[in-house]
Amino acid sequence: MVSVSIGDVQRLFLQAMLSRGVLSEKLAKAIWLQCINAVNIEDENIEIPYTNTEESWDTFLKNVNNTINDLDLEFKGIQDELTGKRLFSLVNRKDDETAQLATDFTPSEIIYFKAIVEQIMSARNESFSLSSMVALGEVTALKGKINMTKTQAENVLASFVAKGWLLRSKRGRYSLSPRTLLELYPYIRGTYADELLECTICHEVLTKGIACHTRNCTIRMHYHCFKAFRRRNGACPQCKVDWPREASDVPLVPVGEDALQDGEDSKRRVRARASTSSGDSDEDMEPSQTQSQSQSGPSRGQKSKKGNSSKIEADGEEDVDEPDDDGEGRPLRTQSKRHGGRH
Repeated sequence: MVSVSIGDVQRLFLQAMLSRGVLSEKLAKAIWLQCINAVNIEDENIEIPYTNTEESWDTFLKNVNNTINDLDLEFKGIQDELTGKRLFSLVNRKDDETAQLATDFTPSEIIYFKAIVEQIMSARNESFSLSSMVALGEVTALKGKINMTKTQAENVLASFVAKGWLLRSKRGRYSLSPRTLLELYPYIRGTYADELLECTICHEVLTKGIACHTRNCTIRMHYHCFKAFRRRNGACPQCKVDWPREASDVPLVPVGEDALQDGEDSKRRVRARASTSSGDSDEDMEPSQTQSQSQSGPSRGQKSKKGNSSKIEADGEEDVDEPDDDGEGRPLRTQSKRHGGRH
């Protein structure tokens, strides 16, 4: 008989996780139980603590993460932004996006992917998405850094979607997937701290959901978090303005691709560097909106950034605009203070 121990449950579980990307909590728990059964088949005398409870699951995850802590790995969870279902993946805690992507893509494809992520994170109106046209246009912007045709870029984009790094909507817009938000979170947090939004309810990253329509109100919620909150509350938790029953109802403002109409992001966005009297500043300045207020309700505003305001258009392809002096526009973003959700 093969010698086994309780520790083999963790070993089998981690082996199963290495062969998968992102998986549902239901599947992860089922694999955990299968690992327990596999060890018990080898030695039925081993007593392995197990109950089908959240407490037992959380204890198991804590033990797994303690085991792999020295490797800077973590079995981490995140909520699907649209469904609210919990997803898990084995992730690298280090700010090393290349290590995460290198097994799937070439150096040129990684450069292209990072450019796509930048366009998504700096998208107008907190839309956190970009059109196929802008995505393919990044090939031209990266000329000299990568050797890729637009036809090749179409295939690469399709592979990003197929391997779970990007989502593509029915409108043909690309956005960050749960896998990217999980596995590349250290990179995204370190690179786009000012652009990150946090859900007021679950405190996880938010790229799809709703914003309170009151000017300068910082409340943002995932759709499923809004639904749960709205069942018990009728007003914004911060500014106390009355809210409609449904997240899609006016005057609530969408976060995600519904924040833009087709054609509104025809130009690529760039993160410009401020120019000061003493020379060039090292601070990135955040793009914001200069669109006028719509008839249906206020548009959103951005927090002011250090440095002089500027607007850049390069050959009609790039567009950077800075916060208006009067603070008008979309409700203010919350500064991201997220350190991760429940694991």
